[in-house]
Amino acid sequence: GGGNVYASLDGDADRVVLFFVKDGEMELLDGDKIAVLLAAFVARCLEETKLALSLAVIQTSYANGAATRYLQANVPRATLACVATGVKHLHHRALDFDIGVYFEANGHGTVLFSPAARTAISAAAASPDAPLAATQLQSLSELLNPAIGDALSDFLAALALLPLCNLTPQSWGALYRDVPSRMTKVLVRDRSLVKTTPDEATVVSPEALQKCVDDAVAKVEGGRCFVRPSGTEDCVRVYAEGATQALADKLAEDVGVDVVRLLG
Repeated sequence: GGGNVYASLDGDADRVVLFFVKDGEMELLDGDKIAVLLAAFVARCLEETKLALSLAVIQTSYANGAATRYLQANVPRATLACVATGVKHLHHRALDFDIGVYFEANGHGTVLFSPAARTAISAAAASPDAPLAATQLQSLSELLNPAIGDALSDFLAALALLPLCNLTPQSWGALYRDVPSRMTKVLVRDRSLVKTTPDEATVVSPEALQKCVDDAVAKVEGGRCFVRPSGTEDCVRVYAEGATQALADKLAEDVGVDVVRLLG
């Protein structure tokens, strides 16, 4: 039926993405969408319970720009933080907040509640005049697994939150539309020559490479691009966004040419 939502898990069930079918086409609800759903619900609960707890959403530079902009505009309660690629980096940064929501686009992630947050939420839920949001937030904290990835608990949390947020799979998917993007890899002699800032969003060495990226982005409507050395292959990875798929593809191609020219 039109309201059905499905889940796809990886082999060891620590990553999950959801999807639904509309007009015969699959529409993906990835880790960015899951993070938005969770963060928006937690922020609403915090407002209704008046709990003074810090909330953050941790992303990597691979998070789609549309998701970041949605959070900035619609979940102002949440601090946004960007870290290096790899779920261990997201997990570590999430520990700096009372409640830390983190997901990679591939569906690897969870929500961390600090001991202080759990105590405050439990006290609020135990109050005789506790708002419903307090018990809902407590239930969510008990459902989600604080381990780095538990696809089943993440899936169940998303299913539980849809009706609580008055969303269908379709309206959840329509909260924002992903910006067209392209990720490529460029083979180089020595990937270690590329050094970046801790969040991998900017190249610090060689300086000329970041200048090339900036110049290329400036020519593209809705352009965003970053370059980072691969952690697993002897190559450099290029991620690009643009207002259209053709623009994103061209931006990634142009920056890839610059990578080859400067690094060989």
